[in-house]
Amino acid sequence: MKLLLDENLSHRLRAHLPGHEVFSVKYMGWRGIANGQLLAKAADAGFDAVLSMDAGIEYEQNLSSLPCAVVIMEAESNAIEHLLPLLPSLLDALQTLRPRTCVRVRQT
Repeated sequence: MKLLLDENLSHRLRAHLPGHEVFSVKYMGWRGIANGQLLAKAADAGFDAVLSMDAGIEYEQNLSSLPCAVVIMEAESNAIEHLLPLLPSLLDALQTLRPRTCVRVRQT
């Protein structure tokens, strides 16, 4: 699965998602792009999902019109030590993720 890490997630998360193609917004040169445009660019670039900590994204965007999904990571902060406990739930969610959906991932 091709995944895009939003600006609010550490690129270090890439190393913890084996079997997936993971790129960051910074790497793609898309820093500072508003959510709507970012989701459209991600879909156009063939990303299956955008991973973000922006809890409002599902309410601000018409996700049903995009061919990619959004995964919202719910953690205390975007520090890698707060994100790592979410990995089991994230990897489970990615196995069944469908286009044009938004899922929330939290520590189980």
